[in-house]
Amino acid sequence: MSVLSRAPFGRMITAMVTPFTTGGELDLKGAAALAEHLVDVGNDGLVVNGTTGESPTTSDVEKEELLRAVVEAVGARARVIAGVGTNDTRHTVELAVTAQKAGAHGLLVVSPYYSRPPQTGLVSHFRTVADATGLPMMIYDIPGRTGVPVATDTLVRLADHPRIVAVKDAKDDLGASSWVLARTELAYYSGTDILNLPLLAVGAVGVVSVVGHVAATRIRSMIDAFDAGDAVRARSLHLSLLPAYEGMFRNQGVIMTKAALNMAGLPAGGVRPPLVDATEEEREQLRADLAAAGVDLAADATATVGSA
Repeated sequence: MSVLSRAPFGRMITAMVTPFTTGGELDLKGAAALAEHLVDVGNDGLVVNGTTGESPTTSDVEKEELLRAVVEAVGARARVIAGVGTNDTRHTVELAVTAQKAGAHGLLVVSPYYSRPPQTGLVSHFRTVADATGLPMMIYDIPGRTGVPVATDTLVRLADHPRIVAVKDAKDDLGASSWVLARTELAYYSGTDILNLPLLAVGAVGVVSVVGHVAATRIRSMIDAFDAGDAVRARSLHLSLLPAYEGMFRNQGVIMTKAALNMAGLPAGGVRPPLVDATEEEREQLRADLAAAGVDLAADATATVGSA
């Protein structure tokens, strides 16, 4: 018997990096190869053009090209969710319409950042974007980046929209998330890796992970164990992953993820300014952190040593 509720975008989703060439250009071949790899190791969903995809520094043309490359690469094997959020409602609508034409299966829309709109502005923004296409939409609530949390009452109001179906929760407030889950049918996804299991415990249906780039198999096993009612195994897997959860965020997540993928020989390349690549010291610490979690980068980006 399944413990978890319906997951409209899949259960194991990785917010994919955008690979670049040595010259800093978009690496579409590398992106397709990375997307296929991520699906092969257990992801049933991918976010493209999200924060981890360096969306603030990719052009609209690059975003469309990347999305088309990933959709073509994974076909029907995984749901491809397009990150289209900006702090401009009109621009977000344009990106959403383009994403639908490019074949995306859903939209990820972050709260408008920097502008710090009131809750009424958030309601208008999200509803306007949801009205612009026929795609299901996931709200991305990450006040640490946007400056404005999506309040519980706001999420309850937005849940009435037929295409607003999910939340990527990086608010890190299990109490607030619990209240929304108690009052709506919104599908919650953990957006903070170290809270993956705790959020599942209060009603989330899956994860949108960064650490999934290198540990998707283990995270998927944790989700499956919890879904099967094996809380002991799920907890064991969660605890075993703590060094990876910590290590991948010792510096900015994109920086560390690309460092890990490059060490594993997978397509990634460098980061675009204002981000800077990991130092050699950071890379060595990351290697040690991942090894402590059972992730062997020398063998494969998601190889594990034993099982918890």
